Amino acid sequence: MSEFLDTYHRRIDYMRISITDRCDLSCIYCTEQAVPCLAHEEILRYEEIQRIVQAAARLGVKGLRITGGEPLVKSNISKLIELLVQVEGIDDITLTTNGALLGRYAEELKAAGLKRVNISLDTFKADRFKEITGSDKLKDVLDGIEAAKKAGLTPVKINTVVMRGINDNEILDFARMTASEGWHVRFIEMMPLVNPGNKGSKMVSVREIRETIEGSIGELEPCLATSGRGPAKYYKLPNAEGTIGFIGPVTECFCATCNRFRITADGRLRPCLLEDDEIDIKGPLRNGAGIDELEELMKKAAVLKREKHRLNETYTHGQRQMWQIGG
Repeated sequence: MSEFLDTYHRRIDYMRISITDRCDLSCIYCTEQAVPCLAHEEILRYEEIQRIVQAAARLGVKGLRITGGEPLVKSNISKLIELLVQVEGIDDITLTTNGALLGRYAEELKAAGLKRVNISLDTFKADRFKEITGSDKLKDVLDGIEAAKKAGLTPVKINTVVMRGINDNEILDFARMTASEGWHVRFIEMMPLVNPGNKGSKMVSVREIRETIEGSIGELEPCLATSGRGPAKYYKLPNAEGTIGFIGPVTECFCATCNRFRITADGRLRPCLLEDDEIDIKGPLRNGAGIDELEELMKKAAVLKREKHRLNETYTHGQRQMWQIGG
């Protein structure tokens, strides 16, 4: 098998698959305005996703991440996991969720073959949770975290988007959880995808977050990633079982090592998160395209991958909102 490379000789071995554009939360950094959800027939079927993954695996893709919207609002998601586990060459299947429904499905997902989960959580305060997500499901999310750990979907990673004036005063609370509860917390810079003309107003840089932690708790020691193929840089507090990761898409662009592309819920190959370049794969698939043809479409998508994003240059809002892309 030859390596799957883009124009800039970056190896592609990771695919994020959005299986729905629906979500049971409405986070302020994800949703800008109400947009009609896709009709059922526009969404890729599970067997179609498996076929796409078979082609991707033949090219060298090894890791998959299932996303949404919120993937757990889809019915019978364990069936999809079972189908993907069967694909030769795939060795890692993970899922990103807001956690509100995870308590209900954690055991079932583990039994189906899911390896681990990333859970979005930006606050421990109920009123603030409702401000950020439009929901009062904080307890459900916390229960979901515990259910994931109990089911063995480990290491459970907590994704925290830090927003100035909203939840930046909870940085230390999240950091301390890596020592007291063994959490694996990843602090993420807020990208200017909602109201990009006001970029930077709420974004807290990973440098600031790290300085806050080290100035109050203790020096962070670099460490290896516990798992995964993502861009986070990992550290530990002294004697902590958990880790602290930093993802800085705005101030510490990691495009040079980008190893991924995306499939949208309506069957579009999307080479870059922050660009509107897309290639239709659902149409050819439903018209009888074979594995070789699907591979060629993926190779075309790889050619479209940009060298880097433009968040610090001339970026303007794309045609899709974050919940329509899968993050």
